[in-house]
Amino acid sequence: MVNALNAEAKLPCKLVLKPLGTTPDEITAICRDANYDDKCAGLVVWLHTFSPAKMWINGLSILNKPLLQFHTQFNAQIPWGSIDMDFMNLNQAAHGDREFGFMVSRLRKNRKVVVGHWAEERVQKQIGEWSRVAAGWDDWQGAKFARFGDNMRFVAVTDGDKVEAETKFGFSVNTWGIGDLVSVVNSIGDGEIKTLIEEYEASYKMAESLLSRGSNRKSLEVAARIELGLEKFLKEGNFKGFSDTFEDLHGLEQLPGIAVQRLMEKGYGFAGEGDWKTAALVRAMKTMGQGLEGGNAFMEDYTYHLNPSNPSILGSHMLEVDPVLAIDKPSCEIHPLGIGGKADPVRLVFNSRGNIDSLNAALMDFGNHFRLLINKAKALEITEELPKLPVARVLWKPLPDLYTAAEAWILAGGAHHTCYSENISVEQLEDFAEIAGIESLVIDEDTKIRDFKNTLRWNEIYYR
Repeated sequence: MVNALNAEAKLPCKLVLKPLGTTPDEITAICRDANYDDKCAGLVVWLHTFSPAKMWINGLSILNKPLLQFHTQFNAQIPWGSIDMDFMNLNQAAHGDREFGFMVSRLRKNRKVVVGHWAEERVQKQIGEWSRVAAGWDDWQGAKFARFGDNMRFVAVTDGDKVEAETKFGFSVNTWGIGDLVSVVNSIGDGEIKTLIEEYEASYKMAESLLSRGSNRKSLEVAARIELGLEKFLKEGNFKGFSDTFEDLHGLEQLPGIAVQRLMEKGYGFAGEGDWKTAALVRAMKTMGQGLEGGNAFMEDYTYHLNPSNPSILGSHMLEVDPVLAIDKPSCEIHPLGIGGKADPVRLVFNSRGNIDSLNAALMDFGNHFRLLINKAKALEITEELPKLPVARVLWKPLPDLYTAAEAWILAGGAHHTCYSENISVEQLEDFAEIAGIESLVIDEDTKIRDFKNTLRWNEIYYR
């Protein structure tokens, strides 16, 4: 079974068969080993015979890794002509898994349950997707996120309790003065800048003014220097993500644009204006979606298209949208930016893919608990020209429709910053919230406002 799942289930990491646990001490040892093994992202448990579950009390009590209970059996069908009591006693997951399930529930342990035969494609897909969730959670443990400057002044939803977040999620967030970054940026040599600009020219459609003899060539060199310095800072500090704010740029000649876009494409989490929660969420979802078609990217709901025939949302940001979403080769351009009080920043301009399923997810701090809000969507193709909007553009229709989705999002206190995903499912994000022990709320094709309001009320009581 393990060999087949490793070969066929498209797992992001390898399943390792551990010795059979038949005593409390053996089971405790397995759980303890899982806790201390940095290479272990979680446990998959199958009770293929009857297993008195009191043997699991100590092991489950100390287990701090994600848990999946795989409710399966080796045989796909009952061997009607040969079945006897010996066969029954050795093939009774229907019995043992129920006993184990009681104990996990009795101990109030969160876990994922997957039901079906191990050779079924549907079952293998569920295990593979959960494994990606476990990998995303594992990536958060001990992760470091840098915050250059503080939160955007007076903004509420992007702020939060960093101490509670580290306790709950396992990652730390600390602030670094922009001067610390500037000193690294200024240490970058001209040779490194030249090499990076050659990479720009080979990768993107370059605006004429940014070419070797163009009027804005110096600005491109500044942008490259910022990217190289920022990446050096992140690597030396072993950071997995970061945030900055246009209100704190002292010492930088321009707001990082192309630098942030390309670092996100390399896997770093990011969100603007000091929004460390979204930066961490972007990193987790990038980890979950690694190797899959499509991408995960920092996003902001910017403006509505309220045409009654096709109401939709145009998403973007001032500069920082991940080119992993681009439908074509991005264009490298320079344009004025009306905020920040700095030189015109270089950025990548592109449209995103359309006609695919997608979603937006946001993480908020409500004081007494964290909430993960998820809205299913349908990405739309951008067919209009946007000559005066020189930023990355993403268009989508939220489900069940713009009016219901926006009302539900606002009722739930949803943030304007999100992670936009083309390859992560609602179920995976619900599993992620389950592992974290936080609330998850879903807005999808079945959402009704009356029911959604009631869910908010019930959840408020539960999480209080």
